[in-house]
Amino acid sequence: MKQIVRYDSNHQRLKTGEYEKNGFYEYRYTVFGHSFSFYSKTLEGLRVIEETVDSQNNTFQKSLVHRSMTLNDLFMLWKSLKRGIRDSTFQNYVWMYDSYVREALGRLYIVSLKKTDIKRFYNYLADERRLMLGTIDRVHGVLHQVLQLAVDDDLIPHNPADNAMRELMRARNFDQKKPLALSKAEQDLLLRFLSNSPTFSRWIPIITVFLGTGMRVGELTGLRWCDVDKENKYIDVNHTLVYYDKGDHHCSFAINDTKTPSSKRIIPMTDTVKRAFLQEREWQKTQGICCLAEVDGYTDFVFLNRFGMLLQQGVLNKAFRRIVRDCNDQEYLKAESPPVLLPQFSCHSLRHTFATNLVSNPNISIKAVQYLLGHADVSTTLNIYCHCTKEILEQALSAMEDHKESSIVASLQAYNTTQGTIPPEMYCSEG
Repeated sequence: MKQIVRYDSNHQRLKTGEYEKNGFYEYRYTVFGHSFSFYSKTLEGLRVIEETVDSQNNTFQKSLVHRSMTLNDLFMLWKSLKRGIRDSTFQNYVWMYDSYVREALGRLYIVSLKKTDIKRFYNYLADERRLMLGTIDRVHGVLHQVLQLAVDDDLIPHNPADNAMRELMRARNFDQKKPLALSKAEQDLLLRFLSNSPTFSRWIPIITVFLGTGMRVGELTGLRWCDVDKENKYIDVNHTLVYYDKGDHHCSFAINDTKTPSSKRIIPMTDTVKRAFLQEREWQKTQGICCLAEVDGYTDFVFLNRFGMLLQQGVLNKAFRRIVRDCNDQEYLKAESPPVLLPQFSCHSLRHTFATNLVSNPNISIKAVQYLLGHADVSTTLNIYCHCTKEILEQALSAMEDHKESSIVASLQAYNTTQGTIPPEMYCSEG
């Protein structure tokens, strides 16, 4: 419908809602079905009133909208705006919210949401839902992002989730443990047990490659034979395999770029790792296994299950738990108090073990460790992945003691040479 253009008696164009009548200008507007009018003797004066009225109405209507916005409404807005992350990460955020937040907090109005509500919710997740600290932390991650959107748009004055996770940890004396790095003795026990176990020996190649390369689980499970150059003895890490819920509880694999640009790297292959790849190839050949998996155009994967399909992190960690159980049972049969037992470990623990093994070698620089792990920042390598094991401490103390003794001997020899005698104060008296 074509809009009618209207003018006043001075041939000035009138806007929508403006009228001239009996020497006065009128502005008419409607708010929620109710009509209102303002008057002025001049058009300029009327328009000053219009700006004030429109601004107040917008604020009033926005306030009403904000007061009726629930956390679920805000989450839907966040979903529509969130960009710049991988689809697997985004879908994990959505799954976390739908699984834990939507029913428990989602119907609450954001303007009435308090920090005590967030803390009560986290306690509920810990006490009633029996969630691990790491899972609650991931829920906190998405919830804090959603509420921050409301802060940024001036819908609420501050984020009620600020520091709520930290306070939960302090109140419950939670110790967020780092993934465990296996000691040298534990690594020897693990590989010895696998070598003598008909049931678990098929896991030797993949565990050996974990321990010999420090690759992330997605990098290793997504490795293809074309990425493994056995002739020149290197591994080309150029992508990662992820397994996640793509929506409607439909989980599947996908190929992503590496975690960071620094994660694209060439890892030298040791003879032990090369033998592990050859052993895996031979095992698949004897079992009649060939790769049937294809993900985003990628195929010919190195590590497969007995059906020729891909392995995922959950399957590997479950197998590792069975290995720990049976190995420790066997050790208890040998002795009432075994000198070494396997702790619970995961795929990520083996990556930490690789890093710790490297750091314990004084001939390897920390920059080399950073490169091999694919870290963008060396502080991540030092603060998270390098564990101070018993062996490292013993080596450090032994080196310090050797240095101390050599220094004393050098001092005595120097004094002997110059003075010909050793002063009494340099002798160690008994007691």
